[in-house]
Amino acid sequence: MFLYLFLLVYFCVLISVFIYAAHRYYMVYLYYKHQKDKPLPNCRLASLPRVTIQLPVYNEMYVVRRLITASCNVDYPKELLDIQVLDDSTDETAVIAKECVNEFKKLGYDINYIHREQRIGFKAGALAEGLKTAKGEFIAVFDADFVPQRNMLQKTIHYFSDKSAGMVQTRWSFFNTGYSLLTRLQSIMLDGHFVIEHAARNWSGRFFNFNGTAGIWRKEAIESAGGWQHDTLTEDLDLSYSAQLKGWKFIFLKDEVSPSEIPVEINGFKTQQHRWAKGSIQTARKLLPQIMRSNLPLKVKIEAFFHLTNNIAYLLMLLLSILMYPSMVARINIGWFQMLVTDVPFLLVATVGISFFYTCSQKEAYKNWKSRLIYLPMLMSLGIGLSVNNSKAVLEALFNHKSEFNRTPKFKIESKNDRWANKKYRGGTGLLPIIELLLGIYFTFNIYFAYINKIYVSIPFLMIFQIGFLYVAFLSVFQPIWGKMNYKFARYFGQKREDVVAM
Repeated sequence: MFLYLFLLVYFCVLISVFIYAAHRYYMVYLYYKHQKDKPLPNCRLASLPRVTIQLPVYNEMYVVRRLITASCNVDYPKELLDIQVLDDSTDETAVIAKECVNEFKKLGYDINYIHREQRIGFKAGALAEGLKTAKGEFIAVFDADFVPQRNMLQKTIHYFSDKSAGMVQTRWSFFNTGYSLLTRLQSIMLDGHFVIEHAARNWSGRFFNFNGTAGIWRKEAIESAGGWQHDTLTEDLDLSYSAQLKGWKFIFLKDEVSPSEIPVEINGFKTQQHRWAKGSIQTARKLLPQIMRSNLPLKVKIEAFFHLTNNIAYLLMLLLSILMYPSMVARINIGWFQMLVTDVPFLLVATVGISFFYTCSQKEAYKNWKSRLIYLPMLMSLGIGLSVNNSKAVLEALFNHKSEFNRTPKFKIESKNDRWANKKYRGGTGLLPIIELLLGIYFTFNIYFAYINKIYVSIPFLMIFQIGFLYVAFLSVFQPIWGKMNYKFARYFGQKREDVVAM
């Protein structure tokens, strides 16, 4: 009886993972079905409106000057542009930012430095504070790791000729994709979100979200939706759904890109993932009841559910990982044939679905897309390896555990010649790598168990789990050490950066 009860729990988890993975197929279907519905500007604005560019920063000493300079160089009439540097910094960033602001102010730019002594509300609080004195009818937001393109405003502002348009989001691009294996994997992961998911949702009439940066808002839309709120870690996602619930139309421009810097250090990347995962579940708890009670079309409600709860898939994946060995032992008593007709099809459809999803994103974004497909197996492993980190985030959100808005460290890594190991802001390691390492060892044993029992068909799936947990665990611990060693080695021998391997 216990055996069958256990297998019931296992299959419930397996089917739930399968459903979230199968949703990727649906996203691809919507993308190709609605390509003809991509937004086009109906007409140009009769006259350019005033725009405020907000630059929220917090301890960004390596990139703040780059951000301010690029923002001031945006191609837009000076008399119609004001720039706010919203600085909550507690280190040298404040001095660098203030000096840079003063330099551009002397050149005739309408730029202001706003510093808060108390970081109340984190980024949301800074944006809300800036909104009080913003002169623009429209608000563009850029995080510190972005470099605004000169033509960004000229290419987006005319979409607001539609009076119902509340926000226009551009697609993120990445100028340090080739820095390491980790940055290449992140690039593909984010491409899936922007190229396929955003486009599919927007073009098909579902809700999608502002990504916190590289987008422009109608100020009225922000205010009518309740403004920036800080009761979740994803204030951008929260405001996006609130604004769309108020009837504002959102526009995604797949072909207009905004360059940015991908985290090069895995602990910083895990911090970012934790914040996104926790914030999305917090937003789901906050807004899903209201969405489900609304008069929105059923297709919008269903997609909102999958969108806002998607990170629960990490918790399900972690549970599936833990249950893997007991399920294999149970099969010895039942027979392996049942596994071949149950587990394998579900796992095969899930893994193929994820690969298909990311393959389509690469095909739609890059001419050399075929050369990028070699990274897909490792991408799936990375996703599984993140399940411990992101499951912690999901559980914290579900049980209403409060935490600070931990920013993603930026080091101004623009090419392989740049180093980060000698810089401040590196992410903390914590105890999670120990759990990830134990899970890696656990799956090594599972592979051995499958081998001696001649269940060879399961070994490739088990290896995806094993490699994922070991990769994330070892990188979390040894990447900072390796980076410091390479930095000292390069300084001692006077080597060029390209001779030093990035992890």
